[in-house]
Amino acid sequence: MSDDPVSLDARRSTEGQMATDFRRHALREFEADQEALRKRQEELEAQLLAEPSVTWMEAAVKAQYLIRRYAETAEARDARKQKLIQRALGDLARLIESEPKKP
Repeated sequence: MSDDPVSLDARRSTEGQMATDFRRHALREFEADQEALRKRQEELEAQLLAEPSVTWMEAAVKAQYLIRRYAETAEARDARKQKLIQRALGDLARLIESEPKKP
């Protein structure tokens, strides 16, 4: 018995090798997308932290972001909490839409 690793790729059929390559490529794309998302979230959070809100609308936008981030947590998966989250986001959206637009 040898301690050398076995190359499974060499033992796969062409179809199996193509499927494996596809999965590896898809995983790399997924990881790259996740990293890009993390960077965008960090940039957005840096902007949200840069200055305090001047208007209630700016505060509402920050609250919407935080509520959406909370909704992604395991704690927020409860059906009752999801309903509260959706209602709060809906309330904020209606308030933002009803605000007169500044020229």
